[in-house]
Amino acid sequence: MERSLEEAKRQILQIRNKMSLRGGDEAAKIFDFHLELLSDQSLIQPIRDDILRERVVAEYAVAENFDKLAARFREMGSEIFAQKAADISDLRRRVLTWLSGRATDRLVGVTGPVIVIAHELTPSQTVELHRAHIVAFATDAGGLTGHTSILARALSMPAVVGCTRVTSDIEDGDTVIVDGDGGVVIVRPDDVLLARYQLLAREGQQRQRELRSDASQPSVTRDGMPITLLGNIEFPEEIDAVIKNGGSGVGLYRTEFLFLMSDLPPTEEDQLESYCRAIELAAGRPLVIRTLDLGADKYTQGQLAEAERNPFLGLRSIRFCLANQELFKTQLRALLRASAFGPIKVMLPLVTHVMELRQTRMLLNDLAEELDEAGIAFDRNIPIGIMVETPAAALMSRTFAHEARFFSIGTNDLIQYTLAVDRGNERVAGLYNAANPAVLMLIKSIVRAGRHVGIDVSVCGEIAGQPLFTALLLGMGVRTLSMSPGQIPAVKRVVRGLEIEHCEALARRVGSFDSDRQVLACLRDELRKIDPEALAGSEGG
Repeated sequence: MERSLEEAKRQILQIRNKMSLRGGDEAAKIFDFHLELLSDQSLIQPIRDDILRERVVAEYAVAENFDKLAARFREMGSEIFAQKAADISDLRRRVLTWLSGRATDRLVGVTGPVIVIAHELTPSQTVELHRAHIVAFATDAGGLTGHTSILARALSMPAVVGCTRVTSDIEDGDTVIVDGDGGVVIVRPDDVLLARYQLLAREGQQRQRELRSDASQPSVTRDGMPITLLGNIEFPEEIDAVIKNGGSGVGLYRTEFLFLMSDLPPTEEDQLESYCRAIELAAGRPLVIRTLDLGADKYTQGQLAEAERNPFLGLRSIRFCLANQELFKTQLRALLRASAFGPIKVMLPLVTHVMELRQTRMLLNDLAEELDEAGIAFDRNIPIGIMVETPAAALMSRTFAHEARFFSIGTNDLIQYTLAVDRGNERVAGLYNAANPAVLMLIKSIVRAGRHVGIDVSVCGEIAGQPLFTALLLGMGVRTLSMSPGQIPAVKRVVRGLEIEHCEALARRVGSFDSDRQVLACLRDELRKIDPEALAGSEGG
């Protein structure tokens, strides 16, 4: 049993690292949960006990305990926990596969080109499809914000999910077109339609080659305005992908993975090693390191005597850090020590109250005095900034701008909290839309507050990597965008076709709209003029 668990861990870590290197940060996070589970003694020890005390076979013990855990997650009544339950079932299948001695890649014999039609696919099955050279898939179940969809996008695999009855409408051997951009599955197309889609596929492949070849071009608008394009990473090694894709540095280094790899928090030396490695690979380029941003997960909930009923509005991110100061001080001390080896900026997540920034600064000052007394070198002028990702922080951005050295707008949470929409909930995911006028008004006010006092304001949420929003963000005054490394070439192509005066006129026009439909229609019209091919991969939310 132990060998099967270790083999499952090895496989999942390989998949997770592969996702990160491809620029699929959100996709990679899916497998963090899998790795946590396989190291969680509250799950693994009962399996051992059942085998030793109850004398049951390992397969039964694994299935029984995984099923119990999945059932507990389903009983919580949340769509997010239901997704976690599906992940647990996925992991159960993987461990049982190794216990039974079967090959894990059940699609290894497929030669393709083949489209997989299924009721539902798990995350690891989706990755297996890619490794088996499956060209596309369609499922009855699922949604745009589900884990399978996230992975499909990260793997650049055409997919349409949530078709309801696609498995009953298609038979083995049918010719099928899966239009992932349009969200359409066409069964038994005629020759004319098939030829049209084959041409579109060739044009899409050619575009990707052109984007990669243009990655080294400067990120400057037609009228000479430099726009900084940065990458979001979780591992120092991803910095190479940022640079290869034409990025000029790192706008968001997420440090959570250091904490999720083990039951015990990383030591100061563990963290110092990782931060110094990032500094070395950045080689003087911008490097923004975000402090621990955990919440609504097993790691933070495990620190509490009783799990929170609504952890997304609970003790998460900077709140969790300030409530666990020894853990936080260890990270801050490692960051201070790392600053002696190269330039870094430190960013605090989910700040909603100015006292959270001030309290963190006081902790840094105390740690700086300790390092001074110990004769340990550090940068005495590390820029400390905040992520603006709640309506509270946005509305108070003028106050924050006088205290923080820079802003980074985290649009993923800003949209979610502004619109009161859980984007992991498929029933309301359609309401999660970056083009909502309320969201755009907040972004505009944050940028204005930052520019008023002369601090840099970047956008690091998903819309930063969507060409559809590039002109609007530039028109609002944003000059720094941070995104997944693989998104940089497409955004740079759009930047190089824009003029700032035109972008500002667009922002004024969009500011007069009162619906997201009007906003999206206008942005699509504008992108069509600049880079019509980019529309195929652009999303509205």
